[in-house]
This record gives sequence, C-alpha cells and structure tokens, in this order.
Amino acid sequence: MTRILTLCADDFGLGPGISAGIARLANSQRLSAVSCITNSPHWAEQAEHLQGLPESVDVGLHLNFTEGKPLSARLARRWPVLPSLPTLIARAHLHALPQAEMRNEVHAQLRAFIHAYGEPPRFIDGHQHVHHLPGLRETILDMTEHVQPLPAVRNTGRVLGPGAGFKRWMIERTGGRALAKALKQRVLAHNPALLGAYDFEELDYGRLMRGWLKMLPPEGGLLFCHPGLHDPNDPPDAIAAARSRELAYLASKDFTEDLAEAGVVLGRAWQTA
Repeated sequence: MTRILTLCADDFGLGPGISAGIARLANSQRLSAVSCITNSPHWAEQAEHLQGLPESVDVGLHLNFTEGKPLSARLARRWPVLPSLPTLIARAHLHALPQAEMRNEVHAQLRAFIHAYGEPPRFIDGHQHVHHLPGLRETILDMTEHVQPLPAVRNTGRVLGPGAGFKRWMIERTGGRALAKALKQRVLAHNPALLGAYDFEELDYGRLMRGWLKMLPPEGGLLFCHPGLHDPNDPPDAIAAARSRELAYLASKDFTEDLAEAGVVLGRAWQTA
C-alpha cells in the first residue's frame, strides 16, 4: 500500500542560507510544504524565492513566539524580545500569557505572510510547536477559522518515533493532545500523525528517515525537517550543522530510493476526521 508523507521544511525566512536551501529542495520537488517565519527581518526579501514553486508544494505560516522580536508594537511593549521556549511553556500552563497582546501578534504575523507572499497560507503551525500551547491554541484556531480558503493545521497530538522519546512525550503533553481534540471538534484539516522529532545530534539523517518512513501509518502523516545552507548573514544557529546534513540527504539519490523502498510518496496527507 502506498502511503502519503507531507514533508515540511520549517524556518523559511529565518535567514538567507536557510531559505535558499529550502527553496532549492522545494523547486526540486523534494518537499511537500514550506513553513515560513514572518517576524524575521529576512522574511520580506526571502519570500520572493517562493514565487513559482511547483503546485505540489504548499506554503504555510510558522508562527513564532520564541525567537527574535515581536512584529506587533503592542506585544513589543510587553516583550521587547520573545521569551525562550521553556519560559513560554511555563507561562502558558500557568495561564499567565498576555492574551490581548498575543492575539495582536498572531494577526500581525499572518498579515506579514499575506503581504509578502500575496495569498493566505495553505496551513498554519508553530515554531517549536508553540501553536498548541494553552492560551495560544485557542487564539490561533479562532484566527484560522476566519482565513479563506481554510488552512490546515499541524497536529502535534500523535508523535511517532524512532528515538527522541522524551521530546515526543513533551510535544504531545504540553498541548499536542488538546490540539488534536480541538482540531476534530472544529473539523479543521490536519495531519494524522507527526514525525521528525530528534535531538539534532544524529550524524546519519538517512538512518532516522528510514525509521520514520517505517513508522508512517497507512493514513499518512507529516514529517517536519530543518534543512538549510550556510550563509554568513544567517542569525546564530545552534542547529546549523544538522541543517546541512538534512539538506544533503534530502537532495540525494538515497532519499528517493528510501521513499521507493518504503512505498511512500510525497503529497498532502491532511484529513478532517
């Protein structure tokens, strides 16, 4: 049985090298989707590289609340610099997020996407999965329901391995399972399963990919990845070496052979059930 994998490259717009590497893979149809960070100072100029992508590649919004600065003046007055992921998770679960300011920022990042790309996102997700956090989750889903055509939303409630057991557990338990329930209640399109979590230290990305392809369920799923080229104008990047390894593998003959061996094709695995 052929299974469908939505292969999504995250962090487009974060830096010139990252964006160039992702655009290269997308134009070669080695990706199903590209997720964009719009509060980056590089976003507007890098968005030009998304024009003319193959129709098979969807472009979406990667909402960012943990890196860089806010786009909206309202949140910037409260948070001149966005908090770390652990801080954001703690505040979200303590119900201590500035709700009005967060809502303003979500809409600002959506407007920046539409302004630079020229059309609404095909899907919405979050940098470091922040879109599933309590307080943010409801705001983002409310916004999503007012975007036309209706975007899909990355489901983080069912994360499949290999490895990274604690990371997968954290993704599901910090808000992923609640998000999965909400997506079904609202009848919003989403991926049946999520793959791609690892510690960025593994040197053999192909080995990881073969493990993920083996665990892809019959109904398909979404695998998030972080490929990129190196560019001196990129911001400081703790996973730069991993980005290079991912790019090299995804551009290689080994990747296409691994897909064929596993009986997997790249495509859209969104569902509403």
